[in-house]
Amino acid sequence: MTPDSPGSRGQAPPLVLASASPRRTALLDRWGLPHTVDPPRIPEDVLEGETPRAHVERLAREKALAVAARHPGALVLAGDTVVVVDDEILGKPDDQEHAAAMLRRLQGRGHGVLSGLALAGPEPGTIRSRWDGARVVFRALDEWDIQGYLATGEPLDKAGSYGIQGFGGTLVTRVEGDYYTVVGLPASGLVALLEESGWRCAYGSLAPR
Repeated sequence: MTPDSPGSRGQAPPLVLASASPRRTALLDRWGLPHTVDPPRIPEDVLEGETPRAHVERLAREKALAVAARHPGALVLAGDTVVVVDDEILGKPDDQEHAAAMLRRLQGRGHGVLSGLALAGPEPGTIRSRWDGARVVFRALDEWDIQGYLATGEPLDKAGSYGIQGFGGTLVTRVEGDYYTVVGLPASGLVALLEESGWRCAYGSLAPR
């Protein structure tokens, strides 16, 4: 790597978010990390025999690598988040009826949330990844709660049919672990991947580590 190349110690590489999630881009904005967005649009099916941990990390890596191929010299960040209950992965619901069934299953009990993160580049083929987990406990919900929450439209693009940063926060009584893991972008995980790549968050930019 030359002194003037992207990713050299004198110049931070551009950061690309491989996600269409407005929540992830809002968090990067909040943490002062300028970035562009390029969603990967790849299949998110669970492979036969795949564990939840392996699933979120594999998808994060596949998303990051797919987008990195379009952005040579950039750091590409990707993530994937699932809800896990009774060892079963709950992804995004197919429709409102499916969302209602998920909420009935989660109400009044705890469940796991796993978020995989991957950081690709700036050198071609370079990728680092990890997963982080948290536990969320829901209060008891009745049908009025469930139908009222569905009416907001919020559950339909969320893993497990809820978004803790929105109206879904009213369903939650306790979070054990990193709140941002539940949102979909673990803060500590992001810092760790950046540092492994030789960079740190300088609260407004990336700086050499």
